[in-house]
Amino acid sequence: MRYRELGRSGLSVSEIGYGAWGIGESSWVGATEDESLRALHRAIDLGVTFIDTARGYGESERIVGRVVRERSADQVYVATKVPPKNGIWPAPAGVDPAEAFPGAHIRQSLETSLRASGLDHFDVLQFHVWSDEWMERGDWLETVAELKQAGTIRLFGVSINDHQPQSALRLVRSGVVDTVQVIYNIFDQSPAAELLPACAEHGVGVIVRVPLDEGGLTGRITAGTEFPEGDFRARYFRGDRPAQIERRVAALTADLGISTDELAATALRFTLSDPAVSTVIPGMRSVRNAERNTEVSAAGPLTEEQLAVLAKHAWDRNFYS
Repeated sequence: MRYRELGRSGLSVSEIGYGAWGIGESSWVGATEDESLRALHRAIDLGVTFIDTARGYGESERIVGRVVRERSADQVYVATKVPPKNGIWPAPAGVDPAEAFPGAHIRQSLETSLRASGLDHFDVLQFHVWSDEWMERGDWLETVAELKQAGTIRLFGVSINDHQPQSALRLVRSGVVDTVQVIYNIFDQSPAAELLPACAEHGVGVIVRVPLDEGGLTGRITAGTEFPEGDFRARYFRGDRPAQIERRVAALTADLGISTDELAATALRFTLSDPAVSTVIPGMRSVRNAERNTEVSAAGPLTEEQLAVLAKHAWDRNFYS
């Protein structure tokens, strides 16, 4: 496993982190707690030192906290998220920060997360949505500073609205945020235009989520793929989108000259090819996934020639609209 600096924080984290949404048994169907526990332990055995969870991920905080407490001899950093008080994802224009992240709500959410996890602090506390309209407004920044002073959090971050990397540029340039979490993958390369360079310039750590496009970049979604009732991917890949994915994956692998089995590793290496990225957090709901994803670190970044090919496969679409 290779390690990278998390922005200017002074923390060194595994470049392959652990995305813990899928193990919470909420929006993803099929996870079991026993297998999730084994996968988390195996990931740590293989060098993973960064785990990302959230208050809104069902049982995820509890499961993550249990493993981290059991692995107290290992250095493992845990990030969680505060959901917006108004319950609106993504953050729309015109919302006052007092409606989404008032200080009292931030504190209450953190206290709930600490109880659920059994931890005494989180290394990163992130707002689960963000709007640059909130800069210089509300009491969220003072609250974050007080929580840092109290030692219940180490760093402050935001999870940027899906497919809207430009919505946090003012925050990144302000110097008040330590990390940002953003969707960045072969299909959605938009963060590379402005956000990633801004983060590199201002020392902000970058946590990459959805590197495999919720499974679209694994090669396992085809025209006939169906998802169980209650699984969010049934909406994400609704209509003819599985067929669209299959066609685009076929073109992508043909252009690169790789097999479908090599696609997931290539997609992870793509995200890690930008030095502004601190860690990438694929979901790992099984031991086998933990082993496959962590071994990617040893392969290093893609070549300039490969990146040039992949630049042609950016896909301007939003699966939520």
